[in-house]
Amino acid sequence: MDASKNHYDTLGVAPDATADEIRKAYRRLARKYHPDVSKEADAQTRMREINEAHEVLGDPARRAEYDAMAERLRRGATMGHGDGFAPPPGWEDGSSFFRSGGPGAGAEAPDLGAFFSDLFGAGATGPTGGGAARRTRAATGEDRHAAIEVPLEFALAGGEREIQLQAVELDAGGRPRPVTRTLQVRVPRGVRPGQQIRLAGQGMPGIGGEPAGDLYLEVRIAPHPLYRVEGRDLVMDLPVTPAEAALGAEVEVPLPGGGTGQVKVPAAARAGMKLRLKGRGLGGDLYLVLSIAVAPADSAAARAAYEQLARATAGFDPRRDLGARSRTTSTA
Repeated sequence: MDASKNHYDTLGVAPDATADEIRKAYRRLARKYHPDVSKEADAQTRMREINEAHEVLGDPARRAEYDAMAERLRRGATMGHGDGFAPPPGWEDGSSFFRSGGPGAGAEAPDLGAFFSDLFGAGATGPTGGGAARRTRAATGEDRHAAIEVPLEFALAGGEREIQLQAVELDAGGRPRPVTRTLQVRVPRGVRPGQQIRLAGQGMPGIGGEPAGDLYLEVRIAPHPLYRVEGRDLVMDLPVTPAEAALGAEVEVPLPGGGTGQVKVPAAARAGMKLRLKGRGLGGDLYLVLSIAVAPADSAAARAAYEQLARATAGFDPRRDLGARSRTTSTA
């Protein structure tokens, strides 16, 4: 989808045009520029632009995506997944379909049967004149893309998941109609964010008896209170006491997917140190990032213990080299 193209100007409608106004504008221009009926010299190029504009503006989800990207271009922003860019409505829950952008997904493969029927009536003929059979161009259905979000535990174990998607089917007359489709999706064990699950034949319907396209579901993993997903690995913050960090200890940690395990914290451990549990990620490992949790001196015994510790470690100054670091930075 190219947000630098003004699809509204192509169809001759305002940015706040209704769906009915966009549909009427498309049909009016199609009567003039469709290569099978037009005598205009640039009919093929114009029709390709008109089809592209209609395919974007005629689909509420794609129109919302286009408007959002166009607005970012007008503000001079860099388009991407960050910096406030929002996907079109319905992407998060997998309720919208999106063009695959692959071969055969261009604007030159519309449903000509439905096109001529809508424009000129059921008895319409092609450019060969009266009595000639109406021509329909066969084409494989487009692939479509949507998203599916699953809990981390589900991604670790895999299994079946039911989803509902807004799809398009052809009625008995060969006309497209929106439908709500319920599908069973098998999520493979250890699936990672960004991986795609292919559902054959669940994309857009084919034309002229050709097969339907495929549906590709991009996997997203829901935020988890303990674990962060980093590619194939999982990361968890592990707090330890000053004594455990200084002397070393074995501590119990919760494991992804359930259960607990014992982890050995080495002596003289520091905040930020990573401990690895092999094979406990999404095909990768689980990394435990150490942090030092200091107990409050909220009792006489605790305060006395801290005072004794302070006396025993009086020669230790954790800020000793801050001045040297500051001088090094200032002269760099």
